[in-house]
Amino acid sequence: MKYALTVLTVSALLAGCANDGERVAFDGQYFSTKLRKVDGQRDVFQVTVKDAGKSIDGARAAARYEAVKYCVGNYGSSDIDWTFGPDAPTGTLRLDGGALTFQGRCPQ
Repeated sequence: MKYALTVLTVSALLAGCANDGERVAFDGQYFSTKLRKVDGQRDVFQVTVKDAGKSIDGARAAARYEAVKYCVGNYGSSDIDWTFGPDAPTGTLRLDGGALTFQGRCPQ
């Protein structure tokens, strides 16, 4: 009994340490995103959302979320000047290997 209680306690503690609290679902889906600087310019970035076909609306929201986090973290503002952003017309979106890529700039 003591062993079972210890295992249960350790399992509960480990579950509480998982990074799932950092994951955010968009349109009921989780997306893998990657944000990178363009040509070494810290204010200009591209954000890529993998498996965007699961939900285009969710992928758009995930891209916007990552971009806002980046701009707020680096410049203290959620303002973004999109070159090609999540609000682009659906007909202009192109999936590349299942991923959507957007580009923007954090105004300084």
